[in-house]
Amino acid sequence: MLLCVAVWEHNRVEITPNHLGYKKTPSFVAFNEARRMIGNEAMDQAPLNRTNTIFDSKRLIGRRFNDAKVQHDMRSWPFKVIADPDNGRPIILVTYKYKTKKFLAEEISSMILLKMKEIAEAHCGSKIENVVISVPARFNHSQSQATVDAGIIAGLNVMRIINDTSPAALAYGLDLGRTGEKNMLVFDLGGGTLDVSLLTIEDGIIEVKATVGGTHLIGEDFDRRMVKHFVQEFDAMHKKKITGVKALGKLRTNCEMAKRNLSSNIRTSIMIDSLYEDTDFQLNITRARFEELNMDLFLKCIEPVEKCLRDAKMDKSNVDDVVLVGGSTRIPKVQQLLQDFFDGKKLCKRINVDEAVAYGAPVPAAILSHEANAKV
Repeated sequence: MLLCVAVWEHNRVEITPNHLGYKKTPSFVAFNEARRMIGNEAMDQAPLNRTNTIFDSKRLIGRRFNDAKVQHDMRSWPFKVIADPDNGRPIILVTYKYKTKKFLAEEISSMILLKMKEIAEAHCGSKIENVVISVPARFNHSQSQATVDAGIIAGLNVMRIINDTSPAALAYGLDLGRTGEKNMLVFDLGGGTLDVSLLTIEDGIIEVKATVGGTHLIGEDFDRRMVKHFVQEFDAMHKKKITGVKALGKLRTNCEMAKRNLSSNIRTSIMIDSLYEDTDFQLNITRARFEELNMDLFLKCIEPVEKCLRDAKMDKSNVDDVVLVGGSTRIPKVQQLLQDFFDGKKLCKRINVDEAVAYGAPVPAAILSHEANAKV
């Protein structure tokens, strides 16, 4: 999952790049015998240090260890999660400086928030304490409160927790000067998210009509399908079944890159030196084959759209704009299915889908900080 941080300055939104110049920072935290790493550095070393590289902490925060969703997600994580014997909260185990360390999901999230705080401070040249944090639409009160706790651990004053769909609507609607009543469907499909919300915007007021979401149909599922496919291909070519954590980690990283490449190309390649037992691996995959592997998942993406419309008691013909949020909405087949469902309606893609939420979040931050102008 990728995170963005943005500030309101000079009467406009500024999405701030990290020290590498990227506007998106991976929500990875890694530990080794010498130090802790956060962001791009943590993600880059993940294939060689899978069991001590933490990602998806957002899917643990505010939950109990025996939660069915936690148990389901644990099967795909290389790092170890155990139950706190006192309260049943999930605890992440890592080896850090040659010792076993235990962290709550809130603590891991606080490390990521602290990194984002540092990025914003480097951009602004001043200390930052007050923040607005956006969370997935599916988050319940417990998960939102745990996010506030993570902010407090990071030394931040969390002025407000907002639903991802609200800043996305601001980015596409209010911030672009729309007038009159508009019905907007926000389709948010990212690495760890599938949320669909229907909102009405009128005279600067956003009303959420319905929200449908869940964690068990997400962008990472497409990566897992590709990993499974290439494991089978490797076995067929070399009579070896990949079982090593490091090999599977390298394959997963390359599959994620291939998925992104296939959003703009009809063919791409997987090329990995010494993937498993000193055996190199190279194989092409086409967009058509990728779509075939994931077609059932793509079709399931439309189900929450249908349910959201039913919950809002609104016909799809009354939806004025379909807004895309999240990196996996770049997949051409996902866009095609959405467009077909809405009878050919043009999808809104005016703002980078990875930055849409961050682009809108500074608006309530500006209002709460009394920095807003007439435009806000």
